[in-house]
Amino acid sequence: MKLAYFNDFRLGVVNGDSIVDVSAEVSDVPHTGPHNLISNLIGRFDEYRGRIEAAVARGTAIPLASVTLRPPLPRPGNIICMAVNYMEDGTRTEPAAINAFNKASTAVIGPEGIMVLPDVAATIFEGEAELALVIGKTASNVSAADAMDYVFGYTCFIDGSARGVPAFYQMKSRETFAPIGPWIVTADEIPNPQNLQVKLWNNGELKQNFNTDDMAHKIARCVEWVSSVHTLLPGDILATGTNHRGLHAFQHGDRIELEVEQVGKLAITVQDDLARTWGRDTRLERHGMKPETSPQLTGKYAKA
Repeated sequence: MKLAYFNDFRLGVVNGDSIVDVSAEVSDVPHTGPHNLISNLIGRFDEYRGRIEAAVARGTAIPLASVTLRPPLPRPGNIICMAVNYMEDGTRTEPAAINAFNKASTAVIGPEGIMVLPDVAATIFEGEAELALVIGKTASNVSAADAMDYVFGYTCFIDGSARGVPAFYQMKSRETFAPIGPWIVTADEIPNPQNLQVKLWNNGELKQNFNTDDMAHKIARCVEWVSSVHTLLPGDILATGTNHRGLHAFQHGDRIELEVEQVGKLAITVQDDLARTWGRDTRLERHGMKPETSPQLTGKYAKA
């Protein structure tokens, strides 16, 4: 099942190129807004799944092209991002130590949203293509053997970064730096999340192209480790990291499209009111060069 918010945060189920409104079926889920309607529904999904499926069967299909999709998790309680979690197509000789960081939930934007590059002296702005897990039930000190039972579903995630600013917090938690969507695909529809192709295009040019089988620390281990640090709750996001070799500068006017196999495609645009420019080369194309990221060419903060 693909769960999505659309228009004024109506809850729908996506089927092919249409969506069916199931808001009436979940109206009795305790909530104060769309943010905890979806998280509370996820925590009670076994109770509601049959009702939702019946509503879809009798409901009216609305063309997806006629609606505005919203972020499927407007304000998750936690956004946890795994750090340096890929073997980079065999170029790493051993996994990096398992690690992660928080990203502010207010950084979330949805499909066709705008990532706004702030007026800060970043060396480069990048966005990392990632598969993200959605947690389905309270998880504390979960074992790897049981971890997949705590995964409700999957969504696409772009981890925005303002590289080179003084603190990691400033780099990762900027407004609009957490695009997600276009929907949540329930885990039963993804038989093997460790074999999904992840692709990211910038203005139609393929920049990132890797498979989740290249993860250094697999999904079950990530859930195990993060839940040993703190409790995860229904509706929390755990982003699984990226292959850095295709990272490149995001800049004004760019149209970014992220596709995760069996999950969906998320598209956003980039806005930079300062109209700064960088080269279009990727980290792989700059391998062995200094700096490893493309230097800023024009605009405020560019070095002479």
